[in-house]
Amino acid sequence: MPSLYLGLISGTSADGIDAALVRFHDDDAHARPELVFGRTSPWQPELREKLVALGQQASTLTLDEVGELDVRIGRAFADAALAVIRDSGVARDDIAAIGSHGQTLRHRPHGDAPFTLQLGDPASITERCALPVVADFRSRDVAAGGHGAPLVPAFHAAVLHDAGEDRAVLNLGGIANFTLLPARGAVRGFDTGPANGLMDAWCLRHTGKPYDEGGAFAAQGRIDNALLARLLDEPWFALPPPKSTGRDQFHLDWVMSKLRGDESPADVQATLLALTARSVADALRAAQPGTRRVIACGGGVHNPLLIAALAEAMPKAAIESSVLHGLDPDFVEAMAFAWLARAFLRGQPGNLPAVTGAAGPRVLGALYPA
Repeated sequence: MPSLYLGLISGTSADGIDAALVRFHDDDAHARPELVFGRTSPWQPELREKLVALGQQASTLTLDEVGELDVRIGRAFADAALAVIRDSGVARDDIAAIGSHGQTLRHRPHGDAPFTLQLGDPASITERCALPVVADFRSRDVAAGGHGAPLVPAFHAAVLHDAGEDRAVLNLGGIANFTLLPARGAVRGFDTGPANGLMDAWCLRHTGKPYDEGGAFAAQGRIDNALLARLLDEPWFALPPPKSTGRDQFHLDWVMSKLRGDESPADVQATLLALTARSVADALRAAQPGTRRVIACGGGVHNPLLIAALAEAMPKAAIESSVLHGLDPDFVEAMAFAWLARAFLRGQPGNLPAVTGAAGPRVLGALYPA
């Protein structure tokens, strides 16, 4: 079987489709991955606007509109994959499969009928790319009593564990999440709360820019400690792991419900950044206080103000980019879904029950043959 896999994901921020062409160098479950080629393809502005509005529950869809959106997202994912195949120069026949996460619109792992919903029609991807597609990775874990998230910790554990120190991998996407990698003991992982998602949405509303480049907008304001306390008072933060969340819980209406009304936009942006740093640090302090190294990935790595705030909030741990460990921080999650596709085809579990809360290890995904 070819050793190349292509991973696709659009995260909570819906800021683009990440595509990663990954080579695995041996036949072991812990095979070291190599990023052969990576690219982020932007969404069409109108489509992204719809995705963000749906994620924040600012609009609803008819069943016909859901079906049409599913296909449009699938076609966008296929185009992102084809661009990577074309520009990498890799022969299509050398790629074993595509692992497609899709775009999460709802995540409801609790209740009498728990579910998680990712759109991005895999059949459209298979048809356009003429490659097998593994998709729908989360629903089996949810069916087994888990949260279906986070799934990337299994990949982190395979490639970043070190028997000499307690580590944590921090993904700073739309939502922040930890993978805890103790030198000895079980791997754990969970969401810690909002990261770029709230800051991006607030920045877009008040500056017209899709994200706060370099933390410049937040740097213009001051942390409003009273507002920060109200934000941190959200009961979700006090829940024990395993736990997960998304844009459907932490959205602008939630922020607005915490405001007095006289705050300056820049002060709110600075406070949202502080919320990310504080909630991340509190979670690590409670779950693995002996952590000596935090390996950061995701878009938040490029915000120096956020990284500085995290370093101040976690003074006992070295905070460093995943690039120092051979993983491009912008494509770690896309690489993880290439890894999960490989695990599916090998019949290997892709979840960690201690992370998701599932009843046991499960092979994740569904295959759409070429």
